[in-house]
Amino acid sequence: QRLKAAVHYTVGCLCREVEEDKEVQFSKQSIAAISEITFRQCEIFAKDLEMFARHAKRTTVTTEDVKLLARRSSSLLKYITQKSEELASSNMEQKEKKKKKSSAAKGERAPGEQEAAVTENKDSNMA
Repeated sequence: QRLKAAVHYTVGCLCREVEEDKEVQFSKQSIAAISEITFRQCEIFAKDLEMFARHAKRTTVTTEDVKLLARRSSSLLKYITQKSEELASSNMEQKEKKKKKSSAAKGERAPGEQEAAVTENKDSNMA
């Protein structure tokens, strides 16, 4: 019920934005109908995503499942793919930063820094 109420509230807010932008009005009944259709479609999407994951013998829904769901709308599929790639690259950058921070905190050196340190030690030993 809370989820349904949240969908109804969000649809109402979106309808108000459209009203201001396009100078049209939505009746309470039309907002309720749009909310109900939206909620039912989300239920269908959730079931489809669950089935896609289950078919792939997984228990977790992935971005690939979401892309499969959006395949009929080329613009939506393009948007989801773009956002998915942005998130993946952002996650990779964060992992790299964490690796560097943890190795720096442990006093470890990156491979290039290790070679420089070995060369520096050899030079000081020769002198």
